[in-house]
Amino acid sequence: MKDKFYPYIQNLQNKITSKLEEVDGEAKFREDIWERPEGGGGRTRVIENGRVFEKGGVNISAVHGKLPDSMQKLFNVGEADFFACGLSLVIHPKNPMVPTVHANWRYFEMYDEKGTVINSWFGGGQDLTPYYLFEEDAIHFHQTCKKACDNHNSEFYQKYKKQCDTYFWNAHRNEARGIGGLFFDYCKATDTMKMEDWYDFVTEVGNSFLDAYVPIVEKRVNLPYSNEQREWQEIRRGRYVEFNLVHDKGTLFGLKTNGRIESILMSLPPHVQWVYDHHPEAGSEEEKLISVLQNPKEWV
Repeated sequence: MKDKFYPYIQNLQNKITSKLEEVDGEAKFREDIWERPEGGGGRTRVIENGRVFEKGGVNISAVHGKLPDSMQKLFNVGEADFFACGLSLVIHPKNPMVPTVHANWRYFEMYDEKGTVINSWFGGGQDLTPYYLFEEDAIHFHQTCKKACDNHNSEFYQKYKKQCDTYFWNAHRNEARGIGGLFFDYCKATDTMKMEDWYDFVTEVGNSFLDAYVPIVEKRVNLPYSNEQREWQEIRRGRYVEFNLVHDKGTLFGLKTNGRIESILMSLPPHVQWVYDHHPEAGSEEEKLISVLQNPKEWV
């Protein structure tokens, strides 16, 4: 399975970065190939200071070796070898009318002392973080997610939409990070889903990403915005940073497995603010966004 999934994410990285460069029209992704001393490495691609994208990263990695102590405790296992590969992306557009987007698709294996696979699973998802709420954009994003799910199981969309709302929740702020999408983890073989079936599902979600996001970017990128709206974007980006550094399991996994710090923290936006005790004006578009973040909606 790993020999099948890793080439898939390599190709998906090429497809996504090519399309985003085309959409930006100016900036290009810078590529770094890196190696992990304990085993494996990755290919980091970062875009900065473009016409459309202020900062973004589309990274792949495949790492292997001894499972660190912290991860042994997390998985409740003794000493074991592991392999993990995945694609992770975060895109921060310049215009506050265009939402930030995050996506991740990953595969994990654990082995016994003979090298036999003793556990394996898929995980991933994609989610949208707007600064100004255009309901038709939220519906489009969720509809695309639902279509990818429905081709495999009619219950997947509701299940993984709910898991997304639960996972991307800034508990210390009592609000969601964004308007959600899909989040799934520990997708293991069952009587009804073989690992090949999970592969088909995860890759279909991965293939849906550009369809879910690019039309929204193209629709909003030329909308005018004020300095005040840009300031609001930077305040909301602060919430994004808080989630990634306080709650995100992917960041934690990268740090605890001695991942490449530049790749792990590429998700952080370049311009961000923390304003003391900030509250949006009553009845404003900014307050409208907050009300939805505090009470996640059913979009489709």
